Formats: sequence, C-alpha cells, structure tokens
Amino acid sequence: MSESLTQEQIDAMLNGKTTQEAPTITGPSVDEQTKIDIIGEVGNISMSQAATTLSSILNRRVSITTPKVKKVEFSEILSGLSAPKVVTAVEFKEGLFGSNLMLLEVKDAIIIADLMMGGDGITQNESFGELELSAVSEAMNQMIGSASTSMATMINRKVDILPPVVNVWKSTENVNLDDWDEDEELYRISFSLTVEGLIESEIMQVFNLDVVNDIVNAMLSDKATVVQREPKMHKEDIPVKPRPQKVQEEIGTTSTLETVPAKSNVAVQKPVFQQLNLQNVTEGNNLDLIMDVPLELSVVLGRAKRSVKDILSMSTGSVIELDTLTDEPLEILLNGKLIARGEVVVINESFGVRITNILSQKQRIYNLHD
Repeated sequence: MSESLTQEQIDAMLNGKTTQEAPTITGPSVDEQTKIDIIGEVGNISMSQAATTLSSILNRRVSITTPKVKKVEFSEILSGLSAPKVVTAVEFKEGLFGSNLMLLEVKDAIIIADLMMGGDGITQNESFGELELSAVSEAMNQMIGSASTSMATMINRKVDILPPVVNVWKSTENVNLDDWDEDEELYRISFSLTVEGLIESEIMQVFNLDVVNDIVNAMLSDKATVVQREPKMHKEDIPVKPRPQKVQEEIGTTSTLETVPAKSNVAVQKPVFQQLNLQNVTEGNNLDLIMDVPLELSVVLGRAKRSVKDILSMSTGSVIELDTLTDEPLEILLNGKLIARGEVVVINESFGVRITNILSQKQRIYNLHD
C-alpha cells in the first residue's frame, strides 16, 4: 500500500465517514504488535462493560481480568479446546464488518442459568437443556449488546449486531460454522472470569481478520479525528500526511478551528448547605410541619423465593410456603421501611395487627432515610 493517502481517504477522515465501504488505512505501517495492543485494549474495555451487565443480571460481583491476545489459526483453537463448550456466534450488522465468537465452559453456563432462574448457583445439575440454553442466550445477548455499545463509543461510530446465536459444541470435530475455516488466521482473546463465590474459569473471544482490521482502522482514524476537534490545536499539530496544494485549497475551511474564541473564565465555588442535625429532628423540632402527610402502612406475612420454572408451574389452588413461622411476629412497614413488628388479630370480621414491638423514633427516622 502507498504511504500517501488518496483523495477518498482524506474525504472520509475529514467528513467522519466510517461506513464499512470506507477505504482501509491498515497496512504495512501497522505492525502486528500494534494490532494486538489495540484489540487487547478494545477487548478489555468492552468486556469490562459486559461484566458489569452480567453482574447486574446475576446479582453477583463479576470480574474479568486483563485479556491475553494471540494471533492463531482456527484449527489451533479447536485443538486446544476441551469440549463441551457453549459458543455464542455474533455477526456485526452495522459499524463493523465480520463476526466473532464467545466461548464459555458448559459448567459455568449451567451456574449462570441457575442464577438467572432464581437459584443460588449451587446446583448438581449437569445437563444443559433448552431451558438453560434460553437463559444463557439472554445473558449473552445483553453482555454482547453492552460490549458493542462500549466498542461504538471507542471507535466513534454506531455498532449494531444481529441477534447472537448460542449453541453447544459437544465435540470440536464436528464444528459447523460457514464463515470460519480451520486454516483461517484469527485473534484469540482470553479472559479470566470470576463470579463471586461460584465461578473461577476462563472465557474466550475470537475475532476474525475482517473485524480486527476494521477495528484497527477505526481506532487509528478516530485518533486523527479527535486531534482535529481540539479547539486549541493548530493545523501543524495534526498528525496526518502532507496534502497536495490542491487538496489544501479544497479543505481550507478547516482553518476556522484556529479562530474559535476561548471561553471566558467563570468563578466556581462549592455550594454551602445548612448542617442537618439529626438529633434536632428526633427531638421533634419542626416535625409538626409534616404531621398531615399521608403514608402507606403495610404488613408483610412472609416472603418466598422461587425460580421462574416454579412460578410458571403455579395454578389455582397452589400453596406457597413462606419463610415466616406461624409464631413469628409480622413485619409492619411504612412506605416500604420497617418500623415495627406485630401479630394478626380479628376486629369486626376484618383483619388487624396488634403491635408487639416498635422501633425507637431515632431508628424509624434512620430507616426512612435508607
């Protein structure tokens, strides 16, 4: 590839065109280590966002370590895998060209599915059926969606994906992927995956060359774009190739960046608030001002935690066992906050609650602020 930029490349960089048809500038000038560094950084940030999404889904702390990136052939990846594996195939619809894979251990996928269906993740189930596959597909869909959003921010273009396809590789000898050849060179990105108290394993992401080249192209182009958008930068500071005189005349309007007026200095200071003294509140000062405010008072008989499967199997006449014993006091809540405990009584054919234990005024006020 020639070291000078074509007119189409210059127009694409200046106008912010980042379509898949835009000419690539990834060539001999981009060494292999630079590609690995860029892919590692993109994978690190996007998968960290995916880990945050998975954490919110599972209600468990999820962490993913710094990735290890290596360029290998697909056959080497297959020969190093221990089947079975849960594989999520993702094809980019917009913003990037190509596809990628995400590989997860089946035992880890079973734990994730159990957590999503209301379990505690400690399961003896070793089968991975349609129900578990559906749950993991939803988790992978949300993870990859958030990773794509993070990637779109980094490369400064819209990134959209087709619905991920999740399958189970029971054996690496009969892998059926139309877009992947065994002798094809790919980039393998390995992460250590930790789900609090349950999973200590590895998750793998595989990019084909089309995706890698497109990401590297976008990242390098984005760097040039960011520099040009700085209001205090001058033309001579922008790290782009020298342009012919004719091109300089055609894009001469970019020199208006130098005349952007600087914003005037504005004095900024911290706001000062009156000190809130909780002791004064508990003693009743100004408490009369809110005496007529209506509040919602409710009583909790007990609670139960059930899986989605159990909920869907319920019918008329089903009995739900609560975690509260018959002789235990009931919880009395004010706007969802515990203020007292009591027992059920019957008053004129209506249920009532006799208060047996009430929290102190200070504790009640603290609960209202929690």
